[in-house]
Amino acid sequence: MKPAYKRILLKLSGEGLAKAEQTGIDLATVSRLAKEIAAVHATGVEIGIVVGGGNFFRGAKKACEMLDRSVADQMGMMATIMNGIVLKSALEAEGCAAAVYSGLSVPQVCETYNYTKAMQAFKNGEVVIFAGGTGCAYFTTDTAAVLRAVEMHCDVLLKSTQVDGVYDADPKLDPKAKRFDVIDYDTVMANHLNVMDMTAISMAREAKLPIMVFAQKGENSIVDAICGKVKHTMIK
Repeated sequence: MKPAYKRILLKLSGEGLAKAEQTGIDLATVSRLAKEIAAVHATGVEIGIVVGGGNFFRGAKKACEMLDRSVADQMGMMATIMNGIVLKSALEAEGCAAAVYSGLSVPQVCETYNYTKAMQAFKNGEVVIFAGGTGCAYFTTDTAAVLRAVEMHCDVLLKSTQVDGVYDADPKLDPKAKRFDVIDYDTVMANHLNVMDMTAISMAREAKLPIMVFAQKGENSIVDAICGKVKHTMIK
């Protein structure tokens, strides 16, 4: 294994912690992910993680149905905290030290995000899990992932999805959809390509943070992505 990066921010989807087409947390799936992450960490790669909450609640999509958007987003942030503490426990079961810092203050559950402490956790050799989004409504976990990646001086943001990169159309609906090997931020924004929200892409562009989009499928997908051995799109 020859990782291409020293410090990374891994953006995991909440749905990736559940069984296919299901909700909640599948402990076997979380355990498998933890083994992959621990294996990468053992090579000396410093790892930060932002995990979504879509396996419990899709705040932005549900907000207009019956709840105020701010309330819905708070529920989504709490879902990411549940995912974060489960992932921490799974990593520790693999002998990999981990810490959770939440943008939403829940001190009885985990530490509130603090830049200095999070940077020290990297230096201490811990996997650093950023939960609770930014702590503010109207910001997605994609934006939180870019924010934390920039703050923590990560070399790259790795975004795991259900497809193996960025396409010019939805590959699940259009069999002729074209996958990009490399694409720039401006093209993603101009064409409204549905890979991350525009706030996240804009922030990454300003910070010149490269984003690798790959599919979280099968065993060792995270390991292979970090080593550049999977199909992916690089946004830069």
